[in-house]
Amino acid sequence: MRILVTGGAGFIGSHVADAFVAGGHEVMVIDNLSSGKKENVPSAARFVLCDVTSDTAVEAIRTFRPEIVDHHAAQINVRASVADPQFDAQVNILGSIRLLEAARQYGVRKFLFASSGGAGYGEQERFPAEETHPIRPVSPYGAAKMSVELYMNYYRAQYGLEYTALRYANVYGPRQDPHGEAGVVAIFAERLLRNQAAIVNGDGEQTRDFVYVGDIVRANVAALERGDGKSINIGTGVETNINTVFRVLRDLSGSRQEEIHGPGMPGEQLRSCLENLMASIELGWYPETPLEEGLARTLEFFREKIKNADKW
Repeated sequence: MRILVTGGAGFIGSHVADAFVAGGHEVMVIDNLSSGKKENVPSAARFVLCDVTSDTAVEAIRTFRPEIVDHHAAQINVRASVADPQFDAQVNILGSIRLLEAARQYGVRKFLFASSGGAGYGEQERFPAEETHPIRPVSPYGAAKMSVELYMNYYRAQYGLEYTALRYANVYGPRQDPHGEAGVVAIFAERLLRNQAAIVNGDGEQTRDFVYVGDIVRANVAALERGDGKSINIGTGVETNINTVFRVLRDLSGSRQEEIHGPGMPGEQLRSCLENLMASIELGWYPETPLEEGLARTLEFFREKIKNADKW
């Protein structure tokens, strides 16, 4: 089938695009390369350089006529969303609505959306959080993700445009940006391998649900044909604190760095963890990659990246 992947040059989107190409699908990637890299785009995929808020993105849907739109492009910086809620909404809400409008106009069958569990639920009442947990985002970024889910429900009810929202936990793995505000695994991995100080924010006891990008990819592949009309958590159901992540990466990297704790981040969630029972029922999905194995794969990616960069 024909699949258009927005944000397909980015960390998660490029892995998803790879899998769709490997599955024999005809793939188009659109990305503005603000954080993605052209070399991440599969060579067999068509590539259009554009922003999701642009007329070019709409034209790409009109001419390519995809059966599926898999929407990963976003303004992903939570702190930037707090600093400029209007810009965040322009990209994450209005940009998504433009894509939904184009999708219903030009015959798209289904719209897949990279949503967020942690940012959507906010400070949780229950651990792990199931999909019926109260939605209480504490950032414009989280509010935008939940808003798009509501718009997709409208487009399904009004126009019959099918959708599945995948509420990701904390995704990590190869190609993650170690220079952004998110991605503690990538940040620690690169700094430890370069013998630079890897600093743990606060006491390091804050927990996250770390899910490997390869498992995220399998959820997207399953959602091509399953999970219609659902918002589904994609996580491991396991809480891991940041100190543990640091120690495992330190040991795997061979570093001898002692733990260095910096100030905590204002407004940072203390705990986040997603139940995945609905993913098992609706998608036949469950996480396959143990944390230590995923961390080892990620560390190896950064080891090769640093080695190749140092050659030049």
